[in-house]
Amino acid sequence: MEVKQSVAPSLATGLTLAVVGAIAFSAKAIIVKLAYRHGVDAITLIMLRMLFALPFFLAIAWWTSRSRNGVAPVALTRGDTLGVLGLGFTGYYLASFLDFAGLASISASLERLILYLNPTLVLLLGRALYGKAIGRNQLLGMAISYGGVLLVFGHEIQLAGGDVALGALLVFLSAVSYAIYLSYSGELVMRLGSLRLVGLATSVACVCCILQFVLMRPLSVAFAIAPEVVWLSLLNAIGCTVIPVLLVMMAIERIGSGLAAQVGMVGPMSTITMGVVLLGEPFTAWVVAGTVCVLLGVFVCSRARRSPDR
Repeated sequence: MEVKQSVAPSLATGLTLAVVGAIAFSAKAIIVKLAYRHGVDAITLIMLRMLFALPFFLAIAWWTSRSRNGVAPVALTRGDTLGVLGLGFTGYYLASFLDFAGLASISASLERLILYLNPTLVLLLGRALYGKAIGRNQLLGMAISYGGVLLVFGHEIQLAGGDVALGALLVFLSAVSYAIYLSYSGELVMRLGSLRLVGLATSVACVCCILQFVLMRPLSVAFAIAPEVVWLSLLNAIGCTVIPVLLVMMAIERIGSGLAAQVGMVGPMSTITMGVVLLGEPFTAWVVAGTVCVLLGVFVCSRARRSPDR
């Protein structure tokens, strides 16, 4: 009985952390769309987000690099440093910038559905990079997911025109970039720990975003940013970036990555709901059907991944 009583609160806490983290992550697209209404561009917007987030991620990197109980953490080798730089560039800088740029042309709902294809992209990269087999059920799940995205994409391009195609392509490339990060991060996660790697890699991405702004925009732009954009970016940095990372990591510690990933399915639904309520985006049968297909396809892929075809 004591074991059951101790496990139940941990499970409940883990599920709560995972749900709140997924919803907070999904709110990022809503905040970006709200900021775009004030005439800001993607380069400036992502710079502000990363500028505000940088101190927190530096603190995470420092905290996770401290000695604990007299045991020093693994020292970074040259290979580790290069790995952190590469993963920070692809997984957080490039993926974030492409995502922000794509959101200028598509709805938050479509953006979230495209990003949720990430598990299928990891499967395809595993096949291309490591020769991992893809089972029949996984192929079925992928077909369902991509069919769902095409449903929403086809409907949206009829309403908004050709810019939707470019926006969808940019967000899809963002998902590919993050899938590359996931595919190559496994060894470093084992060596450094997930939270330490996140702190280091995201700090690299923050610096890249700030340098991009300095090189591509006159500094006078920084003094002409609307106050609303600054506050939205601060909320994005803390409420939709730093806090969700910590919440999801704590959830994984309690309930495992598999269950945390399944709980993350609440993300697309919360994005669609917030898009309808806060942005006035249309809530149509096409969006509902596409969302159901994407979630079902990812679920099928996840189940098949744990029980591969023989």
